Amino acid sequence: MTGPDISVMVVDDHPMWRNGVARDLEERGFEVGATTGDAVSALRIARTVRPDVVLMDLNLGDTSGVEATRQITQEIPGTRVLVLSASGEHGDVLEAVKAGASGYLVKSASVDELVDAVRRTAVGDAVFTAGLAGLVLGEYRRMAIAPDAGSQAPQLTDRETDVLRQVAKGLTARQIASKLVISHRTVENHVQSTLRKLQLHNRVELARYAIEHGLDEDGAFGKQ
Repeated sequence: MTGPDISVMVVDDHPMWRNGVARDLEERGFEVGATTGDAVSALRIARTVRPDVVLMDLNLGDTSGVEATRQITQEIPGTRVLVLSASGEHGDVLEAVKAGASGYLVKSASVDELVDAVRRTAVGDAVFTAGLAGLVLGEYRRMAIAPDAGSQAPQLTDRETDVLRQVAKGLTARQIASKLVISHRTVENHVQSTLRKLQLHNRVELARYAIEHGLDEDGAFGKQ
C-alpha cells in the first residue's frame, strides 16, 4: 500500500490537532475519509466508511480511546487502530495494545514518523514509538504461560515457523526479509498465512502467541 491506497480516520477531541493531522496526511497523499472528536461517533462512522487505519487519541470526552479501540477492532475486520497519544505511560500503552491497537505513537512524533507509522500499520506491522516495542514484548514475556501439552499445535511450515520466530523477537517485516534472505512480500504472505492458521488478527497478537510458545528463544517450539 502507498499513501493514495490508504484510507484514514482521525479521532481526537482537540479540533486544531485533529484538523492539523488530517491536513498533514492529505498533503502526503492519504485519503482522510472522516474525522471526529468522540468515541461514539468514531465507532458509528468507522462502521460506515471502514477505513484502513484509525488514528486514535486515548483521552476522549465521552468514552476512553481504549474502549473505542476495543469496539472498532472487534466489530470492523480489516480496520486497524494506531494510537496517537500525548501519553507515553506504560500502563496506557499496554491497555491500548490489549484492546487491539496495532501500534502506539506519541504526539511528539514528526510528520515523517507519523506517515511511516500509518503506512506500516495499514499493511499489518506492529508500530511503536522508540522504546515502547520492547515494553510490549517484555510484558508478553512476563505474562507468557507454558503451552498446554495436550493441545493440538497448529501445523505451520518450516518457513512460517522461521518467520514467526523473528516476529517474536520484535523484528519488522523488512528486517525479517533481510535476515532470512527472502522478499518483503514473501514475509507478508507467510505472516498472513500464519495469522489465518492461528486465528489471530494482527502482528501484536502474533507476537504474543509466539512468545507464549517460547519462540523468542532459539531452539524452542519445534517445527511442524
